[in-house]
Amino acid sequence: MGFSVREQVWWVVAVIIILGFNDGSKACLVEEREALLKLKEAFNHPNSSSLPSWKNLTSSDCCSWEGISCDNSTQRVTSLLLDYVRAQEFEDINWSLNASYFLPFHHLQVLDLSGNYLSGLFGELKLDNLQTLYLEDNKLTEMPFFDNVSHSRNLKTSKLSLNSSEAGLSESHTSLTFLTSLRILSLYNNSLSGSLPQQGGLCNLKNLKMLSLGRNKFKGLLPSCLSNLTSLRTIDLQYNGFEGSFPSSLFHSLKSLRFISLEENSFTGTASFSLFANHSNLQLFSISCSNNPNLKLETENPQFLPSFQLKIFRIVKCTMNEASNHRTIPSFLHHQYDLRVLELSRLNISGSFPHWLFTNNTKLNSLSFNYNFLTGPFELNHTSRLLDMQHFEVSANPINDEIPPHVGTVFPNLLSLNMSSSSLQGGFPASLGDMRQLNSLDLSNNNLSGYFPQEFGKGINDLRFLKLSNNNLTGPCLPIGSNFTHLLSVDLSNNRFKGKVPNGIINSSELRMLDLSANQLYGEMPSWIGNFKHLGLLILSQNSLAGPIPESFCNLVELKYLDLSQNRFNGTLPSCLNMPSLRYLHLRGNYFLGPVPFVLAKSPSLLTLDLTMNRFSSQIPRWLKSMSNLRVLLLKGNELEGSIPLDVCNLKNISILDLSQNKLSGGIPYCLDNITFRRTDAMSGTTIGKYFVPWTTKGPIFVFNYTSGELDQRESIRNFTWYEEQEVNFMSKSRYESYEGNVLELMSGLDLSDNQLTGEIPLQIGYLNTVHALNLSNNYLTGSIPETFSDLNQIESLDLSYNKLMGHIPPQLTQLYSLSAFSVAHNNLSGRVPDWKNQFSTFDPTCYEGNPFLCGPPLQHNCSSIDKLVGRHIHPFHSEEDDFREVFLWSFGGAFVVFFLGVIIFLYFNSYFYIYK
Repeated sequence: MGFSVREQVWWVVAVIIILGFNDGSKACLVEEREALLKLKEAFNHPNSSSLPSWKNLTSSDCCSWEGISCDNSTQRVTSLLLDYVRAQEFEDINWSLNASYFLPFHHLQVLDLSGNYLSGLFGELKLDNLQTLYLEDNKLTEMPFFDNVSHSRNLKTSKLSLNSSEAGLSESHTSLTFLTSLRILSLYNNSLSGSLPQQGGLCNLKNLKMLSLGRNKFKGLLPSCLSNLTSLRTIDLQYNGFEGSFPSSLFHSLKSLRFISLEENSFTGTASFSLFANHSNLQLFSISCSNNPNLKLETENPQFLPSFQLKIFRIVKCTMNEASNHRTIPSFLHHQYDLRVLELSRLNISGSFPHWLFTNNTKLNSLSFNYNFLTGPFELNHTSRLLDMQHFEVSANPINDEIPPHVGTVFPNLLSLNMSSSSLQGGFPASLGDMRQLNSLDLSNNNLSGYFPQEFGKGINDLRFLKLSNNNLTGPCLPIGSNFTHLLSVDLSNNRFKGKVPNGIINSSELRMLDLSANQLYGEMPSWIGNFKHLGLLILSQNSLAGPIPESFCNLVELKYLDLSQNRFNGTLPSCLNMPSLRYLHLRGNYFLGPVPFVLAKSPSLLTLDLTMNRFSSQIPRWLKSMSNLRVLLLKGNELEGSIPLDVCNLKNISILDLSQNKLSGGIPYCLDNITFRRTDAMSGTTIGKYFVPWTTKGPIFVFNYTSGELDQRESIRNFTWYEEQEVNFMSKSRYESYEGNVLELMSGLDLSDNQLTGEIPLQIGYLNTVHALNLSNNYLTGSIPETFSDLNQIESLDLSYNKLMGHIPPQLTQLYSLSAFSVAHNNLSGRVPDWKNQFSTFDPTCYEGNPFLCGPPLQHNCSSIDKLVGRHIHPFHSEEDDFREVFLWSFGGAFVVFFLGVIIFLYFNSYFYIYK
């Protein structure tokens, strides 16, 4: 039977299709497919949904699955890119992976397990062809560098399971020493600790080209055998604890190195940069010395002519050129023409600003010379256009020059400009408006003057961070007609800006921080402030703003720091106010009135409450006891009355309590010793001196590509932190002191002065042994000074003046070795003052004036003369019986005199009447 041509064609097609389905080379192997599905099950444990394209369907070709590459001819899996696959919700789950899952992949060359919160690898990892292994951004804690052949035989079962607990295995850690084909190994950013083995281990990986151990917890000496890895191109050891002398011999041997990163280790000794003179491939060198102050770097002794052309060069916070006493820009940089990133910060470099760097390196992307001693002139070639320059930082240098007016033309694509604290003079260059991509501008702490140019407000479209504080700028806060839409943080404090709160920020809906303090602003607070729903910090202090707080303030639910001090605000706080995240509130020096606002009870996170110098009245509210986090409570200078409630004693974490200059009456609560005043049981880990403002910015940066050994430009998120120092005013040592930052963290004090308090001083006050300042002056306190005051062993200022205290001054007070200010003036004290020794030898007679019956040095009164003068009429201990007896005698004497005079007058008039009658 014959077939037609059409039928023959169909038969050929059918055979091809059948052969295609049965040819294993056209799809991934069954054993690899099954292993992949078990891997997916492990990554999804316990209930994640990662790797959705990995489907258990017969028709699904695993070579087309997400993250998998196969050889075109053999269909063997050659690459597994499983980076950042595991769901973030399982970050805190301790998760280990059985390395034997990968055994079926005999042809695997690339394995990436980065960013999966992996805490361990165990089992065999014998992949003879593996060349690239990424394990970075995990939570690995054990070093996988020892030979565990014997351990791997302890497997009790070959079952692949979801995690180690289900595997029924004794967790033998994976060894990487079998991976002899490995060329790229990255363990960056884990929690690996301990020392590297001095023999074997990493040194067995003879083919390594890239080794990244950065951001772990390694310590000890670097193995000298690493010098045998002659193929090594990249070595990243940053942010570890490697110790010992700087490994000069190691780097001298590895002449093929391109990338060297040594930041934040603990190397010692002296290292000369000349040892890299013949490293012709070197492109990146980076080191910082915050953790190794004993490491000394020399770039000039001896001087050398480099064979390399660096692209990234960073030295931060190191001792450089100490021996040669040549603290200038390293001379070999005159021979570099391909720099992209240059950072030489905190090195005490002096000399003129190196403007020649811009001429030599036209592709420079990032320049940082922060915290040095570079001076002017600060010159820029007005014909140059450095199109690649994006980050320029020269803060904290005494440049003492003007910003070139054409700076915006030279750096048109700048993303961040920081020239703060550089003694800059002159005006604000209008050409800054030409930097259309400018993201961050910091010119704070200089001597800039004049107005904001209008070009600045109209030209920049992407500005997010603006800091111009502590200058002499005047005129409107922002250029008239400006309309910034992306601002996140604005700090224009301590200038001479005038007018109203600028509406140029009104469309920056994502604003997080606004500081306009210490200017000359007036008018009412605009209602549109309430539109910034994400505002976390608002400081408008030291202006002339007036009127009530607008109701729109109730929208600021994310506010954490609010300072409206020293203005003319009046009325009460809006009843709708709801700031659950508020931690710092400063309303000092305004005209707020009425009771202490109950709406503050909705802010349980408050650390500082400053209502000083207002017109708040009524009693101290009992709801304050719910503010358990409160560290600073300042109610000074109001019209509060009534007694001090015992509820105040529940504020156990208080470090500064000021209730002075009110109308408080009654006795001092005996329970005030419940307050810690920074004792060891106080709340730990809470910072009150500084408020940190974190922020991020996106932008292209140069990064070193481990694989290619080249620099790539990528868009990256850069994290920064600005901070605001909280300032608190408190009476100490007879003067009003300002405490801020770290000093505030250490301060503690209690001030109840200038009230109407009566009764005796509770002896429990003497138990406040961490108080630095105690002021009970200008009250009506009676009784004696408690002898327990000798336990105030950290007291620096003690003021008990202008009371009615009687008896003697406890001589044990001479043991208060920190006491530097002391006054008991204008009381009824008697007897010998404490011995004129230790701190008391520094106190003059004014500390005791107004107590006529005190004697002894430094007073002129001789104690024996005082005793003779007073005799037995003065008793050193005065009681209430004595007061009653004195009142009775005076009353009786007065009545007797009145009676006697009445009799005389009666007799006189009676005799007169009789004579004339």
